[in-house]
Amino acid sequence: RRATGRGRCDLLQALHATEFASLNGDVRLLTPDAVEGWSDLVHCPSQRLLDRLVRRYAETKDSGSFLLRNLKDSERMQLLITLAFNPEPLVLQSFPSDEGWPFAKYLGACGRMVAVNYVGEELWSYFNAPWEKRVDLAWQLMEIAEQLTNNDFEFALYLLDVSFDNFAVGPRDGKVIIVDAENVLVADKRLIRQNKPENWDVWYESKFDDCDKEACLSFSKEILCARVTVDHNYYAICQNLLSRHATWRGTSGGLLHDPPAEIAKDGRLEALLDECANPKKRYGRFQAAKELREYLAQLSNNVR
Repeated sequence: RRATGRGRCDLLQALHATEFASLNGDVRLLTPDAVEGWSDLVHCPSQRLLDRLVRRYAETKDSGSFLLRNLKDSERMQLLITLAFNPEPLVLQSFPSDEGWPFAKYLGACGRMVAVNYVGEELWSYFNAPWEKRVDLAWQLMEIAEQLTNNDFEFALYLLDVSFDNFAVGPRDGKVIIVDAENVLVADKRLIRQNKPENWDVWYESKFDDCDKEACLSFSKEILCARVTVDHNYYAICQNLLSRHATWRGTSGGLLHDPPAEIAKDGRLEALLDECANPKKRYGRFQAAKELREYLAQLSNNVR
């Protein structure tokens, strides 16, 4: 449609009549102003992120260079189209499981078909697993939220779509992995510190969203892109997966439903989950998320 005004055409030929073609030719670098807003991945891109995407783009013989002109025309077009229409493969390549990121492993592509490793059953199938298992999975989910929010690379990866179907669990190692990475927004904290947008250093608290539907999340992409300290990932995991507010396929109570009597009586777990999903105190979610990680670690003997 962008190329010819009609819906049916040969995609590869039509691409050259679209705005994507203007980035082809002798363009040296992929720059933020060229691709900003194309997809969640590049809603607010930094040059550092784009260099990483190009350098790690696997579908080229010259992988390892961040110069666009080192890619063949067809490779460059494929990269641009992927970035605009389904950035998931680029998330998996740029933040690979081999380096400890909690995503499925990218194996390769053939045309527009992408292969990733099969992780295991989705998280949903563990909804009624034994309590110890569910505690361990909940702890891992909170650790993922922490890793994506605070890491040495100073990229914050915010999950904009969080549901029981978007995570899977390895059958052998019991490891939780993100298997749907299409809606991931990447904010470069280094760039935010450098540009200092308004209120950049004020901690941002996500608003609880009680919308009576499954997997609701309220967020502002603009704010995620403009603050260094954001509690979005903790909020998304607590509200949509762990707390009593989590509803999925007709169930309620979240992954940590029906705790053993002594834990229910103690009340600490419920209090932490409530504060993490729907905080009553200012900055309460940040504190609750930290304490919840420690408490779940203690419960599942994951003490380091």
